[in-house]
Order: sequence, then structure tokens, then C-alpha cells
Amino acid sequence: MRFMMLMIPKGYESATPGTLPDAAAVTAIMKYNEALQKAGVLLALDGLHPPSMGARVSFEGGKPKVTDGPFAEAKEVLGGYWMIQVRSREEAIEWAKRCPGGPNEIVEVRQVQEMSDFPADVQKAAEGFEKIQSAAARKEHA
Repeated sequence: MRFMMLMIPKGYESATPGTLPDAAAVTAIMKYNEALQKAGVLLALDGLHPPSMGARVSFEGGKPKVTDGPFAEAKEVLGGYWMIQVRSREEAIEWAKRCPGGPNEIVEVRQVQEMSDFPADVQKAAEGFEKIQSAAARKEHA
């Protein structure tokens, strides 16, 4: 089972461009990342720049509209993620509990949808998805 653990740092929604974690926080999180890797459960991980450097594309009326960050209505935003593969939701939660997060951080654990989770008609509509997914993974590792 694949799970995404989403880091949600409180206050990051209003962080200025270029905001970065300090060396002590990075040292602690690197030990955690190495533990995930040594356990063989880590598939991917990345940190994200603050929303002030991002953009949102909405589709009201079917037409794309671009809004540059920061986003006034945002209450929680992602600061980064880990993609892990474990045997159960409980194991994913145990890994999230080991994260050296501070008092202003939350780790949300979400299971990744697998094609087998969908009914046959949805699987048929998504034919070719796994081919696209594996090509993207190969590009990421190239």
C-alpha cells in the first residue's frame, strides 16, 4: 500500500518567497529521511517552496484563471511530502509519528488510490494510466 505523508507547517501559507528551514531542522529531518530509506519504505520525497512563489489555476465557467500566490483564503498549505510503501495504514501512521516535526507542524497521512480500488468502468476509462505513470517515474529517476 502506498501512502503520502504531507507536511503542513502552520504559518507557511503566508511565508515570504525564499523562506527556508534552518540547518537544525534539516539535520533532524534528514535523520528521519535516512530511517525511511534504510527501512526500504521510501519511494519519493520533496520539500515545496512557499505559496507566495506559486500559482493556482482555477476553472470557473470552464476557463482557466491564474492566481499568483500567496493565497489569502489558504488556512493550511503543504510544505513537502514523503511517498512511502508499507503494509497498512497503521504502519504509515507509525512512520508519521516518528517525524521530528515541531509544534507548528502537522503530518497528514493519505493512502494513494490504486487502480484496483476503482470499478471496472473507471479502470477502462483510465486505460494507459499506469504506462504514463511509469514513464513519469523513469523520467524522474533519469
